[in-house]
Amino acid sequence: MKLGEVVTTIPTIGMNIETVEAQNLKAVVWDVGGPDKIRALWRHYYQNTKGFMYVIDSNDQDRIEEATRELEKVLGEDELHNIPVLIFTNKQDLPGAMTPYQVACELGLRSSVGKTDDNMYRPGTKNYFEGRYWCIQPCVATTGEGLWEGFEWLMAAM
Repeated sequence: MKLGEVVTTIPTIGMNIETVEAQNLKAVVWDVGGPDKIRALWRHYYQNTKGFMYVIDSNDQDRIEEATRELEKVLGEDELHNIPVLIFTNKQDLPGAMTPYQVACELGLRSSVGKTDDNMYRPGTKNYFEGRYWCIQPCVATTGEGLWEGFEWLMAAM
């Protein structure tokens, strides 16, 4: 996204910090990831957070429950109360990938989901989404498809 080209990466262990700029938008992005033991450290990065991006591998149906549990934990933190949430459903180009609507259902948002333009869903009202703006944005990270649309939505929601 930052370089404007496809970059081969490995899964994040610990964190990466990048400043992303486009048009009149600028954000410091903290990429935190890693195995269960490292996830406990995520809460140390929540202070002064204005918006939250969460990437779901929409082609990995075996891990959608784990992704949902981790998202619930994060959104339950006091420091993140009522901040806007952008959920990227990545790998939409792969056959068998869950649609944004299917991901919304897995997240427990189906009863409060309203379809709008470009397969984006907002705003949600299910427990940890209560009182906050949210958006599910389909994307293909390797081509950049959908990334700027999601990023622009989050910047506007903040």
